[in-house]
Amino acid sequence: MFVNREQLQEVLKKANQHARKQARESGASIYYIKNNKRVREDAEGNKFMIVFDATGKRQEYEYHE
Repeated sequence: MFVNREQLQEVLKKANQHARKQARESGASIYYIKNNKRVREDAEGNKFMIVFDATGKRQEYEYHE
């Protein structure tokens, strides 16, 4: 089966929406990279930028697009 670019993008969009919905319903966070930044989005939709310092300690800051 061959699909064009638009069809593939639509399938990926729907898969993304489904994964987000399932994570939200189960109370899990979603992790992704956006604009070269690690982001954690909690079940309520709050976004946090994840940063590791020189010692490897993880820190989170509110992320605003």
